[in-house]
Amino acid sequence: MFRRSLISVAVVAAFAHTPVYAEDTTPTAQDDTRLGTVLVTGTRGKSRTVLDSPVPVDVLTAEDIKATGASNGELGQALATLLPSFNFPRQSNSGGADHVRAAQLRGMSPDQVLVLVNGKRRHTSALVNDSSKIGRGTAPVDFNSIPISAIKRIEVLRDGAGAQYGSDAIAGVINIILDDAPEGGEVSTTYGGYYTHQDAIGERTYDGQNTFTTAKAGTKLGEEGGFVRGGAEYKDRNPTNRAGFDAFDGRAEQRNYVMGDGALQDINTWFNSELPIGDAKAYAFGTYNKRHSTGAEFYRYGYEQPAIYPNGFLPQSIGDNQDISLNGGFKGMLGQQWDYDASLTHGRNIFESSTRRTLNASLGTDSPTNFDTGDYELRQSVANLDFTRELSIADRSFVLAVGGEYRYENYITNAGDAASYEGTGADGASGLRPSEESDIDRNVFGTYAEVSGDVTDRFFVDLATRWERYDDAGSKLTGKFSGRYQLTDILALRGAVSNNFRAPSLAQVGFQHTTSNFGTGGTLTDIRVLSVNDPIAKALGAEDLDPETSKNFSIGLTAKFNDNFDASLDVFRIDVKDRITLSQRIGSDAMEQYILDNFGQAGVHDVNFFTNAADTQTDGAELVLNYHQPFADGELGLTTAYTYNHTKVTSTKGTPEQLAALGIGEDALVGVEERNTLTDAAPKDRFVFSTTWSNETWNLLARLTRQGSTTRVFDFGGGDHPEQTYNAVWQVDTEVAYKFTPQFTVALGGNNIFDKYPEKSSDEINYGGNLPYDVLSPVGSNGAYYYGRATYAF
Repeated sequence: MFRRSLISVAVVAAFAHTPVYAEDTTPTAQDDTRLGTVLVTGTRGKSRTVLDSPVPVDVLTAEDIKATGASNGELGQALATLLPSFNFPRQSNSGGADHVRAAQLRGMSPDQVLVLVNGKRRHTSALVNDSSKIGRGTAPVDFNSIPISAIKRIEVLRDGAGAQYGSDAIAGVINIILDDAPEGGEVSTTYGGYYTHQDAIGERTYDGQNTFTTAKAGTKLGEEGGFVRGGAEYKDRNPTNRAGFDAFDGRAEQRNYVMGDGALQDINTWFNSELPIGDAKAYAFGTYNKRHSTGAEFYRYGYEQPAIYPNGFLPQSIGDNQDISLNGGFKGMLGQQWDYDASLTHGRNIFESSTRRTLNASLGTDSPTNFDTGDYELRQSVANLDFTRELSIADRSFVLAVGGEYRYENYITNAGDAASYEGTGADGASGLRPSEESDIDRNVFGTYAEVSGDVTDRFFVDLATRWERYDDAGSKLTGKFSGRYQLTDILALRGAVSNNFRAPSLAQVGFQHTTSNFGTGGTLTDIRVLSVNDPIAKALGAEDLDPETSKNFSIGLTAKFNDNFDASLDVFRIDVKDRITLSQRIGSDAMEQYILDNFGQAGVHDVNFFTNAADTQTDGAELVLNYHQPFADGELGLTTAYTYNHTKVTSTKGTPEQLAALGIGEDALVGVEERNTLTDAAPKDRFVFSTTWSNETWNLLARLTRQGSTTRVFDFGGGDHPEQTYNAVWQVDTEVAYKFTPQFTVALGGNNIFDKYPEKSSDEINYGGNLPYDVLSPVGSNGAYYYGRATYAF
């Protein structure tokens, strides 16, 4: 089936092209294409471009991103629109994932991709997604805290790169290059909303109205190429609701649940600068994000707490997110041969969680209805010192790169207010207790060496090795060999082999939280996430986390048939050992009694904790074809891209003897739900075909996307494991832009213009009709989105 799919895509893609835009938003000649972009990601050698890179790299321009409709101002959604290998589901009723969305590259875990900004390591979120499906148990990089208007281009390396960049780069690297234009600026505003027919309730609605405004400008510093550029963004989003009528409620056609995007207000600011100082250059850049967001929880019926909420109530989660990243450094020449780059980076994320429209039942009628449920903070400071120089070996030119890195990380959690955790705790989101607070840190040292160059006129090689030591997770030596051989004037063979690793994040070591989800018989149950350092977790068999390790293999063909048509096909395998996952929900009456008897904590019936419980194997392939040519007094461009990946669990750890003694059966750590998360919950394949035509006045875009099928498996306890496979969905996006003057442009567009929804969930898993659609569907469950954008450049 996979082979037939590839053949079909190749036939369809015979006319393919990547749309290319110059800085003034008008596509121009071939020398402006991203194929000629000199890459800074994937090798520290010089002058590698997209097609002659030894590993696959995608290049996205600022105009590519803008033409996604700015994706409501969400960088993660823009990447998901443009990159078939990138998955960014819009989750709902999913705890922290309602506030910080997690992304996947090549079907791997969200924390197995390394994110860089201007080549420097980006920090992750402080919040662990403990109630989500995709990204469950991870503290991902928050892509939406990076301002879209700050971006010059994005380079996406689709290959393991731990030997070059260190921990986390198992699936690949996403390097975000900031705008460095020394003059001029832009003001842009976008307004849009969802206009859709909701089959679940038989109504046409208009909601999710979104305003997204950006402004940026730059100016020269001195006369030697210095500059400072900066800007700001503001986003205001109204909520959406795609919940169905509640079959559990006796009132006719009552919508008690919420399924969709929460309300959101978001402010982003950024700057990028460089200043020549003698023969060196000082540089600095940074981003700041402040976001207030809401999320949906599960409905509580009136008979549960009639005194305060006689008609029932729907708790709402609140997130206040602050994110800051600052970098400063110097670069220049040391002597006559060595280039150097010395930098300091500090990143910090603070997530303040709260809940409202709920109660603490144990406090009776005196219960508050709003609660602060805890704060989570991650601090990361990085010092880098990098050197590069050219070498001549056997009359061949090579580039040698060596360097070192020191990283300090600190993870801190603070308890919620007393009312949020006393007794039974706040319903829907019991607060973090003082006994569950964390303040842990670690030091990381790393050093690397890399050499690259043309061994012959046709054969390019890149060799890299890196050693890193974590004072809490041990040492790891990684290596990578990649190469490219020019078979003919048209065809080239490329490939890579490497080993990589990912140390457990401090959030995975120190995070604790209590949430609610459906348990046996579909009833709501509180589940306590335990840190592996918690005495209760230790008594139940939790062990210190080891780093994940991987072996990566890839091989591919690239072809440049002429100046207008090129193609690439890459296949890969990623074997991961000791994959870190959040265990399945573990619970029994005997365990609850054991915790009460030994730790004095009552009512702890269900828990989970982090564990190195699974080994996985991911196989995949990626096809990209590009075609462009002059057409009708403009430039016509076509793009086709297809990705396929399949993950299987090759082995799991058995149930710890401590749990077995409490009557917990087999597969307690990696049960059916967690296996589903790792293997089938995300699409195995995705296809994107887009076409553009533009001239000095018009810019037209149409994009066709096929989101592959997914499978969801649930565990409601007692052997109840409902399962459903959702069919693939096709989506069409369009945009028309008209330039009234060289400075002023207006665009109208729509995403999912044919108002496609995922297949409806079965009665077994739609919770009485309340949640009619799969919250993980890549097409989303909001329907058609339409927008208008006005841009003034100066």
